[in-house]
Parts: sequence; C-alpha cells; structure tokens
Amino acid sequence: MERGKGFAPAALEVEALPPKQERLVRSAYKVMGEKGMNNLSLQDVADEAGVSKAILPYYFASKENLMVTTMRWVLARVARRIREAMSRAEGAEEKVSAMVDAIFIDPVSNRSFYLVFFDFLGHAARTDRFGDVGATFQEIVTGLYEEVVRLGKEEGVFRVGETREAATVVRALIDGLFIQWVLERDWEKTHARYRSLCERAVLSYLTSGDGREGKWSSREDCA
Repeated sequence: MERGKGFAPAALEVEALPPKQERLVRSAYKVMGEKGMNNLSLQDVADEAGVSKAILPYYFASKENLMVTTMRWVLARVARRIREAMSRAEGAEEKVSAMVDAIFIDPVSNRSFYLVFFDFLGHAARTDRFGDVGATFQEIVTGLYEEVVRLGKEEGVFRVGETREAATVVRALIDGLFIQWVLERDWEKTHARYRSLCERAVLSYLTSGDGREGKWSSREDCA
C-alpha cells in the first residue's frame, strides 16, 4: 500500500496487510478496546507496538486513516470467520449454529470487539468514511444471513417471509443480545448463556413462522 493512500472506504479487502502494518493495526485495535476510539492517540499505539510514533504517519498519513484501516481489517476478519464457519456446516439449522459459534468466540474477544464496534457506530453515523465501511460490513454480513435464510426456506425448515427482511431481524437479534451481554456485570460467566440464548432466539424466529408474509400489514398497506 502506498504511503497515505489506498484507503478506499467501501472496501474490506485490506485484511492481508504487510506484516509491519498489521502489527500497527493490531496495536491500534487493542488500544481502541482499552481506551475507546475517541481517546486513541498515536503515541499510545506506538507504545503498544513498541515503535516510534513517527512510523504511524509514514504508513497511515493520519490518525483517521489508521482508525479506518483498523476497522476495515477487523470487520473483514469477522465477516470471513462467519463465512468460513457457515461453509463447513450442512443444512440451514446447522449453519445457524455454526454462525452463532463463529460470532460468540470467547468472552474477552467478544467484549473487546463490541466495545470498539459500539464506538465505531457513532463515528459511522457522523462520518462518511466510517459510514461507508459500516455499510459495507452490514451488506456482507446481512448477505450471509440471507444465504442461510434462503436455504432454510428451500429446505422447508424456516417459515419466514421476505428473505432480506428476515436476515435483518436475525442481525438485530444477535446485536441486541450482545448489547445486553456487554452490560452484564458477570459478562465472562454469562457468555455461554447468551450464546445459547442467541441460537435459540434466531432458530425460534426462523422456524416459528412469526415473520411469514401476510401476517402483519406493512405501514404502506395501512396508509
């Protein structure tokens, strides 16, 4: 990557960074998890990486570029982990279980990710560059959920209506449960319970038929 360039915000294909840059990105991600994105400083990242602060502008040109690149790298890894886990499973219900396992990896990693991700959402809502990264991640992950919903409907085990809408609800269930889990005082002890709850909630929604077309009228129909 050319110094200070190559930061197209809509792409997540920056996971394969050169070793030196990946080391800096990993350090930035760790600092974000500990101090928050708003409190990120280049000096803290440099200290974490064990390098001179001057190295960071050389590779990333600005703190914003470092933050954008870090989030693209992190989110690309998350999306790939979910995709690979689903690809190894057979059948829609097994894919849901594999998907949840790939998301609920362990308490410490999940807590670090969501603390950073919640900060990131605030930036994404206010800044186009972060917003483009967030929109791309959402499109990728929702697309993966669409695949499993579509397969379940073909197999006759999922009784939801519109596939995209169902995938959006699945994502809301997962992210909503993570919000509640992060706020738990005993977040380490409750991680397994929330993982189980998440799988049950997603499968219950997809198999119960509560989201099937025609059960409720849309706002447009009621207008």
